[in-house]
Amino acid sequence: MNKSVLYSASPLLASRTPVWRSKFIVAGIGLAFVGLAGRAAYIQIFGNEFFQRQGEVRFVRTLALPANRGRILDRNGLILASSVPAPSIWAIPEDVEGSKAQLAQLAKLLDMPLSELNKKLGNDDKTFVWVKRQVDEPVAQKIAALGIKGIYQRKEYKREYPEGETTAHVVGFTNVEDRGQEGMELAFNKQLAGHAGSRRVIKDRLGRVVEDVGEQVPPVDGKDLQLSIDSKVQFFAYQKLRDAVISNKALAGSVVVLDAVTGEVLAMANYPSYVPDKRQNLTGGQLRNRALTDTFEPGSVMKAFTVGLALETNRVTPQTQIQTAPGRIQIAGSTISDSHPNGLLTVEQVIQKSSNVGTVKMAMQMQPREMWEVFSQAGFGQKPQITFPGVVSGRLRPYKTWRPIEQATMAYGYGLSASLFQMARAYTVFGHDGEIIPATLLKSDEPAVGVRVFSARTAAEMRKMLQMAAGPGGTGPKAQTVGYSVGGKSGTAYKQVGKGYGSDKDRKYRGWFVGMAPIEKPRIVVAVMIDEPRGGKYFGGDVAAPVFSEVVQQTLRMQGVQPDMSVKPQIVTHPVEESF
Repeated sequence: MNKSVLYSASPLLASRTPVWRSKFIVAGIGLAFVGLAGRAAYIQIFGNEFFQRQGEVRFVRTLALPANRGRILDRNGLILASSVPAPSIWAIPEDVEGSKAQLAQLAKLLDMPLSELNKKLGNDDKTFVWVKRQVDEPVAQKIAALGIKGIYQRKEYKREYPEGETTAHVVGFTNVEDRGQEGMELAFNKQLAGHAGSRRVIKDRLGRVVEDVGEQVPPVDGKDLQLSIDSKVQFFAYQKLRDAVISNKALAGSVVVLDAVTGEVLAMANYPSYVPDKRQNLTGGQLRNRALTDTFEPGSVMKAFTVGLALETNRVTPQTQIQTAPGRIQIAGSTISDSHPNGLLTVEQVIQKSSNVGTVKMAMQMQPREMWEVFSQAGFGQKPQITFPGVVSGRLRPYKTWRPIEQATMAYGYGLSASLFQMARAYTVFGHDGEIIPATLLKSDEPAVGVRVFSARTAAEMRKMLQMAAGPGGTGPKAQTVGYSVGGKSGTAYKQVGKGYGSDKDRKYRGWFVGMAPIEKPRIVVAVMIDEPRGGKYFGGDVAAPVFSEVVQQTLRMQGVQPDMSVKPQIVTHPVEESF
């Protein structure tokens, strides 16, 4: 049986509520709704931009869409550098959840100690840490299969260099951000890199993409770069250079092969070298492109320009006789000597025997300005106009400061400095009928337009003398090769030790050979330098000329150049010693 509620029995219920209180409550509720409506209007209409920005700061991210870096190719289209997918592994340390077995397997896949992995995951920044950059695609797939919470991947690319150490000093390398650091990778970084795209997205707190915002900007891939380098010539030149450095117990070596018609660099190698994508524990000596960055006194290589100037100005002819006895000459109180007395020599024989005395006697008939102008026109003291980082200009002092003894020593290559590349390019003067041609590391099918230094007649006369220097009775007979006529000049110089050249006991040398082939109509110019040979021989004709011979023969065969000699070269076991 239900009992009715007696409101009058409760004093609280029986009391009358004032009308103003009810109105106050209703008004308060109404004001609250008005406040909420105003706040909503402010957020949605008047202050919308501010709150949009705050939301974007917290959740909207712009993701970079990496562009695929352009390839570097040799002159025949062979790949020297290319980019391959290489995901990078990152983590949110505070979210990582994995068993000990999973983490141990992850460390194994990443080829790092488990302690190092744990250290990375214990990073002070609990929201992001790189675990390892640029892992191989199969490794990334295995890591994803582990399913460890808090471990993520980012799409990136890494560079691969199929030719390895053979082309390292030309091609260079990139860093982990895919930016060029050395060589052509650095010189043409802008062209190779392209432009990254972008994608605006909303991410949750775990870094997962929730949705896209706005339009996606696609990446623009980098452009390919085709070099003048011939991979086959480069490989062979590097091999022969390496063998020579090792057999002569030398510090280092370089070789440059130029096309004498187009000015293209067919090969440029240095030893020691390095593997571009494995650069741990490298030294500056390994990274340096010595052919372009190292300068030294060119020595007897300069005699060709001094004699060429004497011929060009009609001071002498190839058959003019010069008395070099007794094998020495006094200039301003200083003595200049030949390696041994030669007596009466023709101008041709001065080059063949590499006589300092004969060269100086011709040089002292000239004005310093004449010599300086020819040396400058041949590129000495001038920075090579070639797109490559670290190219040096060498040193050629103004002629007004030359003293007589300095003019004399410069005539045979002392008192100035040049790189091996500069010497190779300078000899295009003789290989290109008296014109020096611009050199390039990019493929070019057009004949180079040169600048005249000597007449074609003088260039032809000098080629004949250079052929004599590389033949029997000359200083470089070991430069001769089977089937092709060659001409060139060997050089040997003391290395500077402090301000001098050291004592006889600790004296160090450089030996080199610069020449061309075939001699009547040269197709290539080759320069070889061996630095600090310590195997018992140090003359350029002994340590560098044999490399020249092998590189010339193989390069001309690869280019399909018909042999111009039907007999074997007459190689002399003991060449004439150079004067230096």
